[in-house]
Amino acid sequence: MLFALLAAIPCGLIMHEPLTATLSTIAGTLFFFSYISYAIRRQRIDRARKVISFILVFIFLPSMFFTNGGEAGGTPIWLMLGTIYIALILDGRFRIAMLIMNAAVTAITWTIGYCNQDLVISYSREGNYFDTLAAFFIVGSVIYILIIFQSNLFSKEEENKTMHRMFEQTATALVNAIDAKDTYTHGHSARVAEYSKKIAQEYGKSRKECEEIYFTALLHDVGKIGVPSDIINKVGKLTDEEYEIIKQHPALGAQILESIHECPYLVTGAMYHHERYDGKGYPKNLKGTDIPETARIIAVADAYDAMTSKRSYRDAIPQHIVREELVKGLRTQFDPEFAKIMIRLIDLDSEYEMQERIAGSNMTAPLGIHCGTIYDNCTDGVVITRKKASISFCSLPDKGFTAEDCIPTLVIFDSLDGRVHPGEEKNKDVLYYEYARIKLDGTVTANGVREHRYKDCGENENSVPETAEESYFVEAVRNRDHVLVKVTTRRKIFEVVLALPDTSRYAHVSISGQHCEIHNITVETDEHETPAEVIPRIAEEISYTKNCPTGDVPNVEVDGPRLSSSKGIPILDGMTLSFHTMSYQTARLVWHCPYFCLFYSSDGNVYGSEYREYLLLKLNGENWDSAEDVDNKITVEQKNDFEGWTAWLEKNKLGIDCTVTIKRVDNKIIMQTENLGIALHSVSTINDGTKDIFVALTGDQCAISDIRVKRN
Repeated sequence: MLFALLAAIPCGLIMHEPLTATLSTIAGTLFFFSYISYAIRRQRIDRARKVISFILVFIFLPSMFFTNGGEAGGTPIWLMLGTIYIALILDGRFRIAMLIMNAAVTAITWTIGYCNQDLVISYSREGNYFDTLAAFFIVGSVIYILIIFQSNLFSKEEENKTMHRMFEQTATALVNAIDAKDTYTHGHSARVAEYSKKIAQEYGKSRKECEEIYFTALLHDVGKIGVPSDIINKVGKLTDEEYEIIKQHPALGAQILESIHECPYLVTGAMYHHERYDGKGYPKNLKGTDIPETARIIAVADAYDAMTSKRSYRDAIPQHIVREELVKGLRTQFDPEFAKIMIRLIDLDSEYEMQERIAGSNMTAPLGIHCGTIYDNCTDGVVITRKKASISFCSLPDKGFTAEDCIPTLVIFDSLDGRVHPGEEKNKDVLYYEYARIKLDGTVTANGVREHRYKDCGENENSVPETAEESYFVEAVRNRDHVLVKVTTRRKIFEVVLALPDTSRYAHVSISGQHCEIHNITVETDEHETPAEVIPRIAEEISYTKNCPTGDVPNVEVDGPRLSSSKGIPILDGMTLSFHTMSYQTARLVWHCPYFCLFYSSDGNVYGSEYREYLLLKLNGENWDSAEDVDNKITVEQKNDFEGWTAWLEKNKLGIDCTVTIKRVDNKIIMQTENLGIALHSVSTINDGTKDIFVALTGDQCAISDIRVKRN
C-alpha cells in the first residue's frame, strides 16, 4: 500500500493531476505510514489488516475515483487494488464479506461517477492515457509485491508451525519420560498444564500468555528426571534425607530449561512452583507477589491434581475435601486470586466432572451388571431429590436358581462418591451410610431410618405373560426428611416410605441383587419438582429451629447449598443485622455455614422476578459476584483468636451469635462482621443504577434463627 501511494505522488506530478488528488495521496501516505508503524510497535498486525481494508474500500479508493478523473482517468484500475488486497491479505469469512462489500462499493462508485460526471474532477489533458498506463504499472507492481509478501508469509507461517510442532512433541516426549518414572503420576504434567491454562483464561490472560503458561506448566516437574526412582515410587513416608533430595528437583528443572534460550519463561514454572504465598515454600522462600505469577498459577493447578489423583500411598481425595483444602490454603499456601478461580471451576464443574451430584442424574455404571450376592456388584447411585427419578431395568436369573432366589434389591444410601461401600474399612473414607434395602418382592430391611412404611398398591393391571426375564420400573422422590420409592413389577405395585434421620445427607438409590443379571438400565429425571403432599409423612418433620426464638424475619433452615433463604431485607442508609446460627451435626466442611446475599428482585425474594445477584459472601470468607455491573472489594483477616478451621467448624456446630453492620452510601454497600477470629469487610459498588438493594441470609447445612434488624 505504501509503495502504491509513494509511486502515485510522482506520477501525479508528472501528469499534472489536480492539486486535490496530489494532496489526498500525500495525506493517505502519511496516514498509512503512521498507522502501520503504530501497529507494528503494538504487535496488532491482524487488526491493522482489517482497519486498512475498511479504509481502502470505503474511503481511499472512492476518493481516488472522484479526484483522479473517474473512468477516464484510469481509476477503475485503482478500484481493483481493493479486491487484490483483500484476496491476498485477509482470510476466512472476513475476506468473503469484504470482497462482497468491495464489489458493492465499486459498482456504486462507478454508477455515481458515470451518471453525475460533474462530481468527478477531470484532467486538463483530454485524450491522454498516460495516467491509465501509470495506474497499470502501479497496480501491477503492488500485485507483485503482495504475491511475494504472501508467499514469504506463508513460508514463514509454515516454518513457525513446524517449529511449534517440534517443540510441542519434544516437550511431550520429555514429560512422558518423567511420567514413566512413576506410574501413579502418569498424565500429571499434562493435567496440570490444562488446569493452569484454564485458570489463566479465567483470569483474562491473552491467547499467547495462556499458551506460554501451558508449556511452562507442562514442564514444571522436569527436574524429577534427576531424582532416583526408588524415592519417587516409595510407598511409605519419606525420610528427612529423601525429602531434601526431592526438594532439589525445582533447581534441577531450572538448570535443564535454562538452555532453551528462545523460551526463557519456562524456567519460572520449574523453579518456583513449590513456593508458598506465605513465604514458607522452597527453594527460595519467596512470598506473595515476589513469586512469579505463572508459578503461582501452576502451584494451584499442581496441588489440585495432586489431591484428585491416585498415589502409591493413597486413593484420590474426594472433590469436596480438595475444595476445602484450597479454601484453607487461601493467602497461606496459595495466591487467593488463582485459588478462588480454581474453587470456582470446581463449583461450576465445567471440565472435571467430579463434583458431588446434587440433582437426579443418569447412572454412570454400565448398562448391565451381574450380581452373585448382595453388594457383590452394584450400580452407581442415582441421587433422590424432589425431581422424581424413574429407573427401568430387566433381570434374568442365573441358571440353576429359581426366580424367587434371584430377585433384585434396591439399596438406599448416602456416600460422598455416590457408590455403595459395604464394610467398615471404606466407610471412613466416603462417609457411607445405608438407610435401607428394598427387595423387589416387597421385603424391606430398614436399619438406618427413623421409621418406614410398606404399602401394597395391588396387582399390576398391565401385566404381561410370564417369562424367565422380569422387568421392573422404580420411581424415587424426596421431600426433605422423607423418601418415597414406588416399584412396579410384572405382577404387582408397592410403595415404601422412609423417614430419614436428618435433612442434610443425600439419598441415593442403587440396584443390586443375587444370582441374577441386571441389564437394559435406563434412568430419567422429571424436569419439575414433585409437590410435597405426594409423599406421605410417617414421622414428625425434623426441625432445627422449632424451639428457637423468631425475630423480625422468619427463621430459615438450609439443608443444602442455598436450598432456602430468608426473605430479602431492604438496605437503606445503615443497619445492624443480628442472628443465631448453628451448623448441622452432619456439617463437615468449612463452608457449611451462613452466607450473605446482596441482590435485587422486583418482589424482594432471592431468585425472584428480575433477579440480579451482586455478592455472595460466606461466613468463612469465600465470596462470589454474579452481576457484571458490580465491583466487590473483600478483605478477609484471621485475627489472633482464630483457632484454626477445625475448631471454627466445631464451634459453629455448637451455635454462635453473629452481628453484621451494613451501611449504604449512594451506590456503595459496606458490610462488616467478625466471628470466631475471622473478620470480613466488603465494599460493593453497584453501577447499574439499581436503587432497591436487598440482603438475605442463606447458606449450607445450617439453621439461622432470631434474625433481628436494627435501623441506625
